[in-house]
Amino acid sequence: MSNYKVELLAPAKKELEEIAEYHLLEVGVNSARRIVEKIFKALDRLEEFPLSCPLVPDEELKSQNYRILVCDQYICIYRLLGETVFVYHIASGAIEYSKLFK
Repeated sequence: MSNYKVELLAPAKKELEEIAEYHLLEVGVNSARRIVEKIFKALDRLEEFPLSCPLVPDEELKSQNYRILVCDQYICIYRLLGETVFVYHIASGAIEYSKLFK
């Protein structure tokens, strides 16, 4: 039984759609399905262990308790507020994630 609810905010949903679309166009439907399933499976773990991931390195975001979940070459930026894990962004690990908040 999960203790916490995981909610993808609008930017994260849009980014996940873009990731799936990229994989669909570049590699094919199975790749798109696999990466989306892998990201959702990683996010599902946050229902039980929302504090299991480290705080982000960026000092400003760290002071606001943002955490980073790494899933393959992607990162999910989230924070726990009350009983809900809010996922703000899902992006390539190669980008400078702190710019997503500017």
